[in-house]
Amino acid sequence: MTEDSYLTIAAPAEAQYTEKRSRFLAFAFPVTSEEEALSHVAELRRKYFDARHVCWAYKLGAKGERTRSNDDGEPSGTAGKPILGQITSLGLTQVFVAVVRYFGGVKLGTSGLIVAYREAAREALEAAEQKEKILYEELTITFGYPLLGDVMRMVKEAGAAIRMQDFAESCRLTVSLRGTDAAILRQRLSAIYGVALAEEDKTPET
Repeated sequence: MTEDSYLTIAAPAEAQYTEKRSRFLAFAFPVTSEEEALSHVAELRRKYFDARHVCWAYKLGAKGERTRSNDDGEPSGTAGKPILGQITSLGLTQVFVAVVRYFGGVKLGTSGLIVAYREAAREALEAAEQKEKILYEELTITFGYPLLGDVMRMVKEAGAAIRMQDFAESCRLTVSLRGTDAAILRQRLSAIYGVALAEEDKTPET
């Protein structure tokens, strides 16, 4: 991955892992918020109401900066962390994984649980198609009419898409382009006296 992209999954996927008659149903979803992730938890609890545990983890943000995991009654660190570890090991973010456990009557022990939740999560994630998401950045450029030709030429050369333009009193453009290209355009425009720049939030490609 580059500085202006991240790796996620393209669509939901699932897998099943069995150990000593305990069944582990694993589900992976692409998500963009904690609320979306928790809605999947609620949905799985309704669907698999007779299961003993619904353990889960997620990683959010373009750099995977927000994480959370839940053992849902399993011994601490035996379920949520192994699930999260698989998301991390595959270099993914904006991903939620849940593992539903049906107890088979035989205790697996701490190490057995860690292996089972880890393997179930890994199989669900490996069943999913991976997708690179590009981060785009918006720049708002304000300048006087005499600079119109130079600014428009630079915007075109950068391959930026014009989202808004206003030439009523002075010239004002909002453009969108890939993050690494935005850094170059910003540097070029900053060198022109009379050009003012305002940055907007980075947004992922849809």
